[in-house]
Amino acid sequence: MRNDGKKKSAESLGQAIKGMFSEYHLDNKFNESDLVASWGKIMGKAVEKRTSKVYIQNRKLFVELTSAPLKNELSMSKMKVLKLLEEEMGQAVVDDVVFY
Repeated sequence: MRNDGKKKSAESLGQAIKGMFSEYHLDNKFNESDLVASWGKIMGKAVEKRTSKVYIQNRKLFVELTSAPLKNELSMSKMKVLKLLEEEMGQAVVDDVVFY
């Protein structure tokens, strides 16, 4: 029975943290940081190796790539990449992706 109390307490703490993030408008920044940190995991090792910079500005994800063919391929699949990012994050964190 003690575990139930701890579980409920942990859920309450999680809700409190989410509420604090929302109150101070930090939830978007947290999600953006999480997306940038997860770029390699989401896109895979091959893309991660050819990525030199990833950042978000004004709800746009900017990705600097070292491979022109990969840049072309991902640019043509931009909507698929956006959908993959949204599925992984559980919500739309960015509205556009710019590969350069």
